Amino acid sequence: MSKTNALFARRQRRTRYALRQAAGGRPRLSVFRSGKHIYAQVIDDKKGATLASASSLDADVKGKIKTGADKSAAAEVGKLIAARAIAAGVKEVVFDRGGYMYHGRVAALATAAREGGLSF
Repeated sequence: MSKTNALFARRQRRTRYALRQAAGGRPRLSVFRSGKHIYAQVIDDKKGATLASASSLDADVKGKIKTGADKSAAAEVGKLIAARAIAAGVKEVVFDRGGYMYHGRVAALATAAREGGLSF
């Protein structure tokens, strides 16, 4: 494992540990950001199941965006994940930014999910 990947995995573990302590039984809104796309999942860690998911590759989002790698795409994914989570009966989540900084696309997704009705 390269040093960069090892440091990222370390940040990710540290973040997830803190979330488990603070979750209080709430599902986790997990974000994955690649160079070309952004993905989000609402995960129930007790059951080990994904309750809702959305990405910049979804047909609902793909027609509205130019590229999957910018803030506008992240905002669309945030709105979509909020709608799908609420449809699945989830209103309160904990935000799992993974090893990413809360900045740029990750922050845009979080803001749009809050505006869409999720509470975290």
